Amino acid sequence: MLLAIDVGNTNTVFAVFDGEEMRGQWRAATDAQRTADEHAVWFGQLMARESLDLDDIDHVVLSTVVPQCLSALKTLCEQYCGCTPMVVGEAGVELGIEVHVAQPGEVGADRLVNAVGAEKLHSGPLIIIDFGTATTFDAINEDGSYEGGIIAPGINLSLESLHQAAAQLPRIAVSRPDRVIAKSTVPAMQSGIYWGYIGLIEGIVKRMKEEYGSPMTVIATGGLARLFSDGTPVIDSFDPDLTLRGLLEIYRRNRGDRR
Repeated sequence: MLLAIDVGNTNTVFAVFDGEEMRGQWRAATDAQRTADEHAVWFGQLMARESLDLDDIDHVVLSTVVPQCLSALKTLCEQYCGCTPMVVGEAGVELGIEVHVAQPGEVGADRLVNAVGAEKLHSGPLIIIDFGTATTFDAINEDGSYEGGIIAPGINLSLESLHQAAAQLPRIAVSRPDRVIAKSTVPAMQSGIYWGYIGLIEGIVKRMKEEYGSPMTVIATGGLARLFSDGTPVIDSFDPDLTLRGLLEIYRRNRGDRR
């Protein structure tokens, strides 16, 4: 079986694939201080709930935007799974797509993995919106090549900044308010964040399509994608497993299997 690990700034997602079937998916807070042994304890327990074991893992593919986490995860793979992980971005690991930017090495691994997943699963040209610690917009052309994108502050980051910068504003969770014009403080904050981001999404997508010069399909992924994809017609589909499917495809391409 294949273990795919996606390390983001906020969360780390582990998924086990048996061929095309995803046997399980688990999410933990990203913590650069967590050791390989700590990973093995909690992950092994969660796998057991799905009748799986670390010994079932034959191969690992890994993507991270937090380099400090890499050493412990490599040790986890080597000591507990008996294999060396394939790490996106390391020498010899091919994406199978072209990256048309000035400095390809500066593009986050997660964004390139999303591009591979989108090129495999969806017909281009595409815009991928990933709602993570940052909200990113990435353009994929009709041939599947990565054309660049936009990075905006993430929703939860904006909420936390609003709370920290304004003494009388509480810490709140993002949600879709019933009304745009609010009658009290918390709904006013929720409206500003939610509808403000809807405006950002619609505005950036419109400008990306105008600059590209042809229709583009918009795919949403990431932790808060479902909430926002229901709020605007510019998002064509929601694909919660895009990054994990991208990792699976990268593993296959590097193993010579392009089914």
